[in-house]
Amino acid sequence: MKKSILLVMDMINDLVSETGPNATTYVPLMRDRGVLEHTRAAIAAARSAGVLIGYVRIGFSPDYRECPPASPIFSRARQNGLFKLGTDGTAVHAMLTPQAGDFDIVKHRVSPFYGTSLEPILSANGVERLFLCGVSTNGVVHTGAREAHDRDFECVVLEDCCAGATVEEHERALYCVGRFATIASSDKIDFRA
Repeated sequence: MKKSILLVMDMINDLVSETGPNATTYVPLMRDRGVLEHTRAAIAAARSAGVLIGYVRIGFSPDYRECPPASPIFSRARQNGLFKLGTDGTAVHAMLTPQAGDFDIVKHRVSPFYGTSLEPILSANGVERLFLCGVSTNGVVHTGAREAHDRDFECVVLEDCCAGATVEEHERALYCVGRFATIASSDKIDFRA
């Protein structure tokens, strides 16, 4: 069996909660596609196969010292009080609750690698393969797969455990990332392989 990790990325309340500030952005497509349910099942299957689990979360200090003011994606975080570490907004959605021993990787940009503990975690644990899922498909998932590819990891994107703001955004991202990763439905994955 290849040493693997399942990365559950940006499945935090500020982005995916039905009552959160982005309830009209990602939640409708997630609900239509059963993303939370599929992700919960994938986490359970991965755990039972002995696959490591890592939660990647976007988050900033309460004073937003790491938040780039010129970023078109993050510049409004400060104004709207989003992605503030230590709040319920940066907690993982209750359906996907981490367990003891899971990795918590906090990031300050789109990439799950840039300025984070992810690469040292992968190296220390001899990881060869990354299973990737989360929100958004065209953001953290796409970026994570491309960067992992360039670091010589095998990558598998669990397409039914991802969402964009629209179906078109999700599908276009999968089309592009398919050059760097295998695209598969989570129920077709043998995590023990």
